[in-house]
Amino acid sequence: MYRALFSPDVFAELDRLQREMNQALEFSPSIRGLARGGFPAMNVGSTPQAVEIYAFAPGIDPASIEVNLEKGVLTIAGERASDLPDKEAKANVHIDERFAGTFRRVVTLPEDADPDKVSARYRDGVLHISIQRREAAQPRRISIQ
Repeated sequence: MYRALFSPDVFAELDRLQREMNQALEFSPSIRGLARGGFPAMNVGSTPQAVEIYAFAPGIDPASIEVNLEKGVLTIAGERASDLPDKEAKANVHIDERFAGTFRRVVTLPEDADPDKVSARYRDGVLHISIQRREAAQPRRISIQ
C-alpha cells in the first residue's frame, strides 16, 4: 500500500522539487550563500573609523581583479578561468560547483567614506578592502570646561 504513495527514491524527488523552486524564485539562499550572483562571497561591515569589505575569491590572480571607487560606489570585477577539461578532451564532467566566468559585485558606500583613503590587499584568497571614514565623521570626545 505505501509503495504506491511514495516514489521509489523520495530523496531524488525532493531534490527535483528544490531545483524547480530555486529556478522559479530566481533568488535562492542556500548553505553556500546566494545561488545566483553571489561570487565572490562578501562580508561587509563597518567600524567608527572605516568600512571593511572582505571578498572571498580563492584561486584568482590578484592582478586580474579590478577594484574601482566612483561616486560612492565600490565595484569589484574580474574573471575566473574554468578548470574543466576542454571539449576536445571528450571528458565527462559529473559535478561542476565551482564558479567560472566573469563576475562583478557592487557595494554602495556611506556618505562619510573617504575615497582618498582606500587600501586593498589580497592574501590567501581573500581580498580585503578598507575605506577610512572622513575625519569630520569620526566620533570624538568633547572636553567640558
